[in-house]
Amino acid sequence: MKLTKTFKAFLESEKSGGVLLLFVTIISLTLANSAFQTDYIALWEKDLGGHSITHWINDGLMTIFFLLIGLELEREIYHGELSNIKNAALPIMAALGGMLIPAGIFISLNHGTVTQNGAGIPMATDIAFAIGILSLLGNRVPASLKIFLTAFAVIDDLGAIIIIALFYTKSVSLINLAIALGIWGLLFILNRKKIHNLFPYLIGGVAMWYFMLNSGVHATITGVILAFVIPFGDGGEKSISYKIQHFLHKPVAFFILPLFAIANTAIAINADWHQGLIQPNTLGIILGLFIGKPLGITLFASIGVTAGLCTLPKNLKWTHIAGAGMLGGIGFTMSIFITILAFKDSETILFSKVAILIASLLSGIFGFVFLKYILTKKKI
Repeated sequence: MKLTKTFKAFLESEKSGGVLLLFVTIISLTLANSAFQTDYIALWEKDLGGHSITHWINDGLMTIFFLLIGLELEREIYHGELSNIKNAALPIMAALGGMLIPAGIFISLNHGTVTQNGAGIPMATDIAFAIGILSLLGNRVPASLKIFLTAFAVIDDLGAIIIIALFYTKSVSLINLAIALGIWGLLFILNRKKIHNLFPYLIGGVAMWYFMLNSGVHATITGVILAFVIPFGDGGEKSISYKIQHFLHKPVAFFILPLFAIANTAIAINADWHQGLIQPNTLGIILGLFIGKPLGITLFASIGVTAGLCTLPKNLKWTHIAGAGMLGGIGFTMSIFITILAFKDSETILFSKVAILIASLLSGIFGFVFLKYILTKKKI
């Protein structure tokens, strides 16, 4: 199975971006627990136009990240792994299991408690980190494994986006929501009229973001729905969709996501931080990501193949799927993002972030070691 030029470019930016994410996270955690702790944490809470810097990053810049996710998903549907239902079925089944089983584990531990709203936290996969870890294994990784991991992670993110839209919204302002959707409708008409000038889509996207922000529905959803009205054309290098996607890869990988990671890992870890790890919420996050992800991904993929809904590519083995499932437990960006939406209590958010970091670290280490062992064997 060959990798397309677009996919290779995506893989390269995500790979390097994953390494950068790891670096800035370590730096941020170090500063937040150093002699500069007070000033460093206060920096991200500094008011800027009525909102903190962190809020502008989470609700503003991350919309651009979701726009890129939407464009990548659109390309996968038209020309990629998801364009063929038989090929798409395997990562879809894997993503479904990778969302349901972790959420089930979390709910079983938190049902009826004040933290049950965090069920969406262990359902997400950080594409940049997962691909970054996979890339460390070099050329021994089959192309089909890279495509499988990327496909189910993108579907995973779509699931997380749907969850954010449905369950993590404030009281909805129907007027603002109607205006936002009305603008989207106008952009859709422009798309159908084959208007390929980028300017009206950018202006409309900014206006849509503003009204969505004030509607109560999380503003980052704007990025995804905007992606599907930007003209795709034939998907070639001259299409608007391709140009925007190509342009956004590096800013997202090397600026937006690292900035998000820095701002949201400015965590002051107290001496008794470990006591928070035995709470139902944190246990649900750790077990959901570290155990639930590989279990759900492998189990549902197996069910899909056994039921004849999908097929396993010839050069992939079930051990490959299990290893990819382990890397799927790296929640980081999306898990932290959902944590911020799910909880208001600062201590709960703190412990949740620590749990996400621990689960992601364990998933990354175990996934890397397991796949390295599998891929270096002469016969699998």
